[in-house]
Amino acid sequence: MSPIQYPYLDTPAPGATLEVAPGVRWLSMPLPFQLDHINLWLIGDTIVDTGIGDERTRALWKKVFETNHSEIRRIILTHYHPDHAGNAAWLCKRFGAELWTTQAEYLTAHAVLSASAGYTTEAVLDVFRKNGLDAERSAGMAGRGNRYAELVPEFPFSYRRIIEGDRVKIGAREWRAFIGHGHAPEHLSLYCEALNVVIAGDMLLSTISTNVSVWSIDPEGDPLRLFLESIARYRELPEDVLVLPSHGKPFRGAHARVAQLEAHHQAHFRKLLDELKDDARSAGELLALLFRRPLDAHQTFFAMGEAIAHLHYLYYAGRLKRASGADGIMRYATR
Repeated sequence: MSPIQYPYLDTPAPGATLEVAPGVRWLSMPLPFQLDHINLWLIGDTIVDTGIGDERTRALWKKVFETNHSEIRRIILTHYHPDHAGNAAWLCKRFGAELWTTQAEYLTAHAVLSASAGYTTEAVLDVFRKNGLDAERSAGMAGRGNRYAELVPEFPFSYRRIIEGDRVKIGAREWRAFIGHGHAPEHLSLYCEALNVVIAGDMLLSTISTNVSVWSIDPEGDPLRLFLESIARYRELPEDVLVLPSHGKPFRGAHARVAQLEAHHQAHFRKLLDELKDDARSAGELLALLFRRPLDAHQTFFAMGEAIAHLHYLYYAGRLKRASGADGIMRYATR
C-alpha cells in the first residue's frame, strides 16, 4: 500500500464545495499559471485563503455563496502570495469580515503591493544577474511591472494577528496555529486535533515540491534550511492526519510526504556537489542541472531563486565555497 493515501479522488468543480471533514468544506479556484488551481477552505463563518483577485474568481465565489454561505465573519490567510491573498480585501468588504493572519505575511503583502522595501522585479533581477542569469533570459523577465498588484488589487488596512501556538475557534472546533518558514516569511498552518485535520497551505503539498527561493530583500538568506526545519514539524502530528494542501488533493501520510520532500532536496544537493567538483559554477549555469525541462520566463523566475537557495544551503553548511569573479558573478565549488 502506498504511504500516501488520497481519500477524495475528484477535485470539486469550480463554484462547488465538498465536505472533507465535519464542517470543513473544500473548494477549488482556477489560476492563470501552469499550476492551474488553488484549494480553499470554508469552515463555519470562516474562509481560509481566497484565490486571486480577478472577476472570474469572484464570480465563482458568488456562486458558492448562493448555495453554501451567506454570512462570513472572518478571512484567514496562510500567507501573502497572490493566489491566497488576492480576494482578502474584497471578501472583507463584502461581509464586513475581519482579516486574520500572521504579522510578517500581513506586512509583506502591503510591501509587495506597493513595490516598497526592495520588492520589485528589477531588484530581484539584480540579484539573479549577480548569480549568473544570462542577459537574454534577464531581458525576457524585465519590465514585468507589479504582477502582484494585478492579482491582489487591494489589501486590508487592519488585521488580527495570529502567532505560534494560538488556539483559534473556527466553526465548532479549536485549531492550533503553527508557523513555518522558507516558502513565505511566517506561513500559517492550522491543526484541529478533534478532527485530526491540518490546513497546510503551501508548506506540505501532495505531489509537487514547494518553491523555496532567495529573493532580493534577503539576498544572503538560507530559506531552504528554514523550510526543511519547518516541514519536519509535521512529524509532530499523527501519521494519519488528513492534510489539506493548497494545491493537489487532500491526503494522509504526512510523515511519508515529509520524507519524500527531504529526499528530493537531498538529491538536488548530491547533483550540485557532484557537478561542482571540478569547476566553479553560478546558479544561472546550474539551472539545466536542477530543472530538466524547458523553462519559460515565469518558471525561470522561480527556478533561479530556488537554485540560489540550494547553493546557499550547501555554502552555509560548509560543503561549498564561493567567490565573486571579476565579472561580478558569484560562483560555487566544492571545498
